[in-house]
Amino acid sequence: MNVIRPAVHPVEAPPVADAANDAMPRGRMKDIQGMPGTPGGLALRFTQFAFALLALFVMATTSDFPSVTAFCYLVAAVSLQSLWSLTLAILDVYAILVKRRFRNPRVVSLFAIGDGITSTLTFAAACASAGITVLIGNDLNDCAQNHCTRFETATAMAFMSWFAVSPSFLLNFWTLASK
Repeated sequence: MNVIRPAVHPVEAPPVADAANDAMPRGRMKDIQGMPGTPGGLALRFTQFAFALLALFVMATTSDFPSVTAFCYLVAAVSLQSLWSLTLAILDVYAILVKRRFRNPRVVSLFAIGDGITSTLTFAAACASAGITVLIGNDLNDCAQNHCTRFETATAMAFMSWFAVSPSFLLNFWTLASK
């Protein structure tokens, strides 16, 4: 009869950690500026909000934007973007004041999904408005009767808002994927 005898191998004791290594818990990702709850994230949110609000105000000051569906879509998209960015900026201010970070996977997934939706809507609206602006300005040569400069400015501000929301989306998605 064969008897199985377990082989015992010596295991080295884990190294003694000093106070400097205990400051950061193991297994957690470092907070990168731009993530939710960091000053960089707050700066990104305020940038998104400012550019979306500028696009909204520039487009709303023109009298003939409701006649074009793409411009109405731009106003709706940047309105949603500005509300979303302002809400998350307020949450970032709160997180900074209480010195906490957003680490709950459900909250981070909500941020990632919201950023993905609002960035897609803003980008699509900016592209549609850019197409209409090019049509009015270059193809129809009708800038004398329209507010081409304001349309171009609002479209550029919408693109800038999209450029600012893209890092937020990517960092939220990366945070979610790394857990």
